[in-house]
Amino acid sequence: MNRLTIFSVCATLLLLFTATSSMATDLDPENTLYMDLKNGRVVIAMKPDLAPRHVARIKELVRQGFYDGLTFHRVIDGFMAQTGCPRGDGTGGSGVKLKSEFSNFPHYRGVCSMARAQDINSADSQFFIMLGKAPHLNHQYTVWGKVVSGMEYVDMIKKGDPHRNGRVKNPDKIIRIRVAADVKE
Repeated sequence: MNRLTIFSVCATLLLLFTATSSMATDLDPENTLYMDLKNGRVVIAMKPDLAPRHVARIKELVRQGFYDGLTFHRVIDGFMAQTGCPRGDGTGGSGVKLKSEFSNFPHYRGVCSMARAQDINSADSQFFIMLGKAPHLNHQYTVWGKVVSGMEYVDMIKKGDPHRNGRVKNPDKIIRIRVAADVKE
């Protein structure tokens, strides 16, 4: 490698590090979630501008401790990791159905979106984190947030059986989720 290439690579890395660091410090604590997994902390920036009712409900459930200890019951490698079912099998919820809040925000790696049944207004407590790009989900599911750090820990979540629609045997769990504004560190 010549000096110009090395300089160029170093400058690019410094720019990326600076952008990532400032992004984490520029987050609104009231609309930021800290999700602790067995391998580390995932930071999610919620998007109340896209889905105000869904963000409000997720914060309500988080503050109740609803998600603490729940499993990632459905995880499809390269697609998504789904959680938020108190039964651990994808059939349960909190009991409050939400009207869809579809937007133009695309489903790509790190995006957090609500799971639902056939009825577009059936989202409840279950959500998924995208592990890859899935444009076929756009305008079909409510996007409510995006992972801004810790995606490497999401990638470490135990994957499910592809022949069983991603169902996970002995699934990984959410240790806890907190709204950043409520965390005193």
